[in-house]
Amino acid sequence: MRSTVLSRRRLGVAALAVASTLVMAACGTATGNTDAGGSGTPTLSTEDVDLRVAWWGGDSRVPITQDAIKAFEAEYPNIHVTGEYSDWGGYWDKLATETAGNNAPDVFQMDELYLASYAQRGTLVDLSQYPQLDTSALDPNVVALGQTDNGLYGMPISTTGFAILVNQDVLDELGLTLPDTTTWTWDDLQAFAESVTEASGGSIVGIGPMNNGYSLRLWARQNGEELFTDNAVSISADTLAGYFQMALDWTKSGAAASASQQAQSASGSIDQSDFSTQKQALAFSQSTQVPVYEASTGANIQLVQIPSMDANKTPWAYVKPGMYWSVSSQSAHPAEAAAFVNFMVNSVEAGKILGTDRGIPANPDVRSAIADTLSSGQTKAVDFDAIFSQNLGTAPNITPNGASQLDSVIARYLQDVEFEKETPADAATAMIDELQQSIDEAN
Repeated sequence: MRSTVLSRRRLGVAALAVASTLVMAACGTATGNTDAGGSGTPTLSTEDVDLRVAWWGGDSRVPITQDAIKAFEAEYPNIHVTGEYSDWGGYWDKLATETAGNNAPDVFQMDELYLASYAQRGTLVDLSQYPQLDTSALDPNVVALGQTDNGLYGMPISTTGFAILVNQDVLDELGLTLPDTTTWTWDDLQAFAESVTEASGGSIVGIGPMNNGYSLRLWARQNGEELFTDNAVSISADTLAGYFQMALDWTKSGAAASASQQAQSASGSIDQSDFSTQKQALAFSQSTQVPVYEASTGANIQLVQIPSMDANKTPWAYVKPGMYWSVSSQSAHPAEAAAFVNFMVNSVEAGKILGTDRGIPANPDVRSAIADTLSSGQTKAVDFDAIFSQNLGTAPNITPNGASQLDSVIARYLQDVEFEKETPADAATAMIDELQQSIDEAN
């Protein structure tokens, strides 16, 4: 789970990206080569083709992605790929600038927060129109999370569930045992978190509040609602207020750290978080982050499902794509670009090269093929997703254009509530109004 400070960085980055895309020239949808019969079906060129492929990520992502590119080029000798990469913040600034200048990469990594923004401005190819990309192996609910405006504008690369990370070493030291997490409720979680704080004499707290868009979507769904429907904020003020109220209750009861300690922890890196420094026993996180936290804590980290309103009897979950591959509508070679995306998502050879660097592969066949190569933490994430999937409902609407700042907005209002600058009810009303205004202005 990214820290709040990173979410705040997103706010500035997102604003720059959206501002840049607002001035993008209108782009027609690329069609590429078509078959000789004139059916209009895109076909691959037999001539030499050059593609540019861009991604964000750390240094470790570069060599394995380049190796996967080489494997693709070996299968398609006439397609030559140049890779481009940068860190998260620089990536979005560069992509917005290049897209506005009609010089976007042919293929690039995409995030759920920005997918609608780019798709609605005509800057992405509808991948469903390209037979070079096969989506049949993926769960339809996963594929649906790459769709907007009745087209497939992002091909999910990986998936992740939402979990509670448990520092088992801390619980063992305190002599505490979790309640039955297959049937627990939010009240059960709060009571257990308070018991951690009490047993440790306050040196270790139980848990930190949920604080991002993924968790808020799940909260809405557990309450029979959705965060977004079409281009509107559809969560009710009462349900959002309940999300904020729970965080305030935990902060005041001692289940969570004080508001000032939470703010201090959120402003640091993952390694500096209260969970990583073992000042907190439980933490909400995307399931794929367990290897990161195992490395930062050096502890035995287990994954359990989050509570629900009715002891997990109603389907409310959805697996979130870690990221996507998208194809620019400015590309002169969209069919070849689609073939590249297909190789990166569906090829077992590519999967073995890339491993779980971009998350658990969205294609279950690739996931099975690399199972023997996974670390203990990665295996825990895969095993947890099988449990998480037992509560799966239908795919939610993706974040609408104009709401790319969602994580930062949640974190800001949550902090105001925890410091009691605003009541949960007032914060909920204000946040809904702010998000809706941003969406309306962008559409």
